Amino acid sequence: MGGLFMEWHSLELQKIVQQLKTDLKQGLDDAEAKQRLEKFGANLLVEEREVSFFGIAREALTEPMILLLLAVGVLYSFWGELRDVLTILGVILIIISVEVWNEFRAKRSIAALKRLASPSTVVIREGRPKEVPTSELVPGDLILLKAGQRIPADARLVESYGLQVDESSLTGESFPILKDANVILPKDTEIADRKNMVFAGTVVTRGRGKAIVVATGPKTELGKIGRLAQEIKEPKTPLQAAMKQLSGSLIWIALFFSGLVLVLGIIRGVPWEQMVLISLSLAFATIPEEMPIIITMVLGLGAYALSKKHALVKRLRAAETLGSVTIIVTDKTGTITQNRLSMVGFYFNDEISQISNSRKIPRKLLETALLAVGILTEVEEEKTSLANPFETAILEVAQNMNINVKEIQGSYILRNEFSFDNIRKMASYIYEHDNNLYVFSSGAPEAVLERSVKIWKGDGELDLNAKDREKVREIISEMASRGWRLLGIGYRKISEKERLLAEDAERNLVFIGIVGFIDPPRPEVREAIRLCQEAGIRVMMVTGDHPETAKAIAAEVGINTTRILSGVDISKMSDEELKEALKTTFIFARTTPEHKLRIVRLLRELGEIVAVTGDGINDALALKEAEIGIAMGIRGTDIAKETADMILTDDNFATIATAVREGRKMYDNLKKGVRYYLACKVALVSSFLLPLLLGVPPPFAPIQIIMLELFMDLAASATFVAEPAESDVMVRPPHNPKEKFITRAMRNSIFVSALGLFIAVSISYLFHWYKGYSLIQAQTAAFAAWMLGHIFLAFNLRSEKEPLYQIGFLSNKPMLIWAITVILVLLLGINVTPLQESLKTTFLPEESWALILGITIAATFWMEAKKLCRAALTKKRRMQREDKSKKFEQLPES
Repeated sequence: MGGLFMEWHSLELQKIVQQLKTDLKQGLDDAEAKQRLEKFGANLLVEEREVSFFGIAREALTEPMILLLLAVGVLYSFWGELRDVLTILGVILIIISVEVWNEFRAKRSIAALKRLASPSTVVIREGRPKEVPTSELVPGDLILLKAGQRIPADARLVESYGLQVDESSLTGESFPILKDANVILPKDTEIADRKNMVFAGTVVTRGRGKAIVVATGPKTELGKIGRLAQEIKEPKTPLQAAMKQLSGSLIWIALFFSGLVLVLGIIRGVPWEQMVLISLSLAFATIPEEMPIIITMVLGLGAYALSKKHALVKRLRAAETLGSVTIIVTDKTGTITQNRLSMVGFYFNDEISQISNSRKIPRKLLETALLAVGILTEVEEEKTSLANPFETAILEVAQNMNINVKEIQGSYILRNEFSFDNIRKMASYIYEHDNNLYVFSSGAPEAVLERSVKIWKGDGELDLNAKDREKVREIISEMASRGWRLLGIGYRKISEKERLLAEDAERNLVFIGIVGFIDPPRPEVREAIRLCQEAGIRVMMVTGDHPETAKAIAAEVGINTTRILSGVDISKMSDEELKEALKTTFIFARTTPEHKLRIVRLLRELGEIVAVTGDGINDALALKEAEIGIAMGIRGTDIAKETADMILTDDNFATIATAVREGRKMYDNLKKGVRYYLACKVALVSSFLLPLLLGVPPPFAPIQIIMLELFMDLAASATFVAEPAESDVMVRPPHNPKEKFITRAMRNSIFVSALGLFIAVSISYLFHWYKGYSLIQAQTAAFAAWMLGHIFLAFNLRSEKEPLYQIGFLSNKPMLIWAITVILVLLLGINVTPLQESLKTTFLPEESWALILGITIAATFWMEAKKLCRAALTKKRRMQREDKSKKFEQLPES
């Protein structure tokens, strides 16, 4: 195959097949594809940066906080003993490893999400359709093209049916180009005029086709001009940016207090070398460098956990916003419903009939429907995985009636296709049959009826008069009111000239009839919608279906059906009128993507936080407009998936409700982690200031300060992430994204929590100091009080409202493991002689332990007592309300 630099557009198809050693029916086999992937490389324009532990470690070693910690180690080597130096360097190594591991976990999760959300392409391999990652395409692969797909590589067309491609990203041409697989072009034909080629990065806007890949990755036309020469780094989320800014402000506060401790210590006569080490250690321990990592950890790991529940978060901004959603604008088909259609009835020859064992669908209507939905096209012949539900349902009925589909296929040869779009609301296929051309159309019954001039009655065609039209409209409403999805069917004979444009072909049709299908709601959706409503989230259905069909399905799943607006109604309304209607309307039917975009835009102007679902190429604008755009993973187009912030891999509305719940949990856990982290920082600074103001030596040795920082960071970054959702997470209103992250209530909670830990440490330390214990005993008591106190504080801050017995003492396993580890380190460090020398600790008598345990429990578990009292009071009030309600019900009627 050489370098593959050839003028593919000028070669006959058979020469291309020979050159690429492929097969137009079978494609490549898997073994050959694997060899070619090794030879030609991945089909990527940008090499993905691999997330590695050692790469992050290299970056970490240049960070100011780590350099500060290393400076402490260097100074210890001058002023301390060898054992102290080795101990502190060992602890420094552990801290660096922990920080790097936390960041590695978060970045690895985010990278895994990107891989999961990477695009895929349907290829023919070994004669069967197969979905493969786009990055694994190789020259010679046979790919299938459909509307809404971003073309993954440069390819020569084998078949094309009404195929139009938007090549503006490559050539600047603003109008879609109509492609033709049958032409052979001169060698010097410009890229913009190569109608038998499709190019990487361009988008199929209509039609479908089949093509042979001729170039991948940097060898494509897009790769040659370097349009995507470098990887775009995802911008920081608003919360990440805010936390980075807050951390920047708090750094100066931490440095000020560290400097103050240094000055006070020297004034009080503490050796300056010792105070420099203490001050540097304190600066390291109090500077909140971990806060941005905590946020990345919570969002990254939370988003990865969501991927296990069928929701792929492509952008961390979406994970952050999930908890704020106030309105979900959802499609009906496949999201609320199962998208598994069964044909249940039809309208033909002036009557509605339900299909049963005794009542079959008329052969004329069924054969026309087979042709009108495109089942019999050559491209679809082997790709059952891409067949839409209408095709599957109609084909199933045809097979049950023993209709020979292959025989019909042999007599009708596809010549052109006009794909379905939301403007025409129909699709058409042009076939050659007995040397004549026919157009077969299907779509919204009203759209097919509007383009029809005749109607099939009895055994032939009759003119369609006004009375017939009105009757058919009534029939449409009656069938739709049963909750049926409807498909109008029509056809006519056309001339060669008329086959070129949809506007010419789709007119003067013969209206054959209507086929009705049921698409039942997913059983879990009703409960999911109820949960959303309880959580203060409104659910709106925006669908292209008939208003009566939409109403019937909405009623089944619990969406308010009081008022319905159609696309026609929306078009007649001004923005102010529609804004007013949006406050009381929950169902919008027969809408276009433009209507959906307008609804989303106006909802945002009303101050709503909108999540919107979409699957089509024209949904991209609405997905981009919403705070969270949600694409369908199964039936969504490439463009919808690229634009979206999140992809539902199961196309299920219930997954959105799950994602909202997880989003709220993530936000709660983030607040808990940051609250605990900052409370510990405030308590640590305070614990140093009071003794120095009283003329007492510092309560901790430098090595102890660094140990405190190690376990404090572990708790904040690794344990609160795993906290389960609180029981009221889906019964409280969404949080306001405009509200500051650290509110007044959170600020008060931080200082109150810090006060408890500060009191426990100060009493333990000062009691031992003033009682005549040695300095090392007093510092050991302070160290023990801190280690136990910050464990108890972490457990108390797991929830602001729910007592521990309700959320489960053992429900957060990482926190439990962390707590046990801290206690073991504390006991070993105080009772094992070699560790005592390293950590500057000593044995403590029983009365000391009694005091430490008592004061740390009292200083932290008062929060738990407060929660228990509140829970008991809430329960008492609920019981009083229930008693009053029962007494009211027992009153005699007047």
